[in-house]
Amino acid sequence: MLLAIHADHPEPRKIRRAVDALESGGVIAYPTDTVYGLGCDLMSKHAIERLYSIKGMDRSHPLAFVCPDLSDIAKYAIVDNQTYRVLRHFLPGPYTFILEATRDVPKLVQMKRRNVGIRVPACPTTQALVRELGRPIISSTAARPGQEPLLDPHEIDAEFKGLAMVLDGGAGGLVPTSVVDLTTSPPQIVREGAGDVDAFR
Repeated sequence: MLLAIHADHPEPRKIRRAVDALESGGVIAYPTDTVYGLGCDLMSKHAIERLYSIKGMDRSHPLAFVCPDLSDIAKYAIVDNQTYRVLRHFLPGPYTFILEATRDVPKLVQMKRRNVGIRVPACPTTQALVRELGRPIISSTAARPGQEPLLDPHEIDAEFKGLAMVLDGGAGGLVPTSVVDLTTSPPQIVREGAGDVDAFR
């Protein structure tokens, strides 16, 4: 189901409808500051399994998740002073940072070594979704494994059968986030994407 939403000034009643879908265990598509994401409630094991199935993705593929702001990250990741300075400088923005997970993170979304990818997008719609839900949502690129991200919400709706909703905020981007692993010293660039990674070289 497509639901048009104002990407920069999302209507609260439409955000509420999307959150109702998430709370019911649904998987939705939504705009971010980079590409469209597919996501669900971080705390719903059934929904996470459904996301893997809808996307046709191997269960070993790591999933990142979206927090509304920096203050929320410390609940789900171990953040020392140096890491916090990095996060404060680059977020919100087009980055996924790999951090050491806390016990509050479901094992299903943890990578090997108890790490987790965390996003704080500079996108009012994504931030509104997470704030209204009250906990993180999964963030996985709206693309089949190994393929380019889909830009058009109508194409996303047609391609991924079983989505509870597609929040249509207009055409999406083509370049996903840059992924930087902050659990290593020096930090490791895992994927060069929309965010400038020169500072981590």
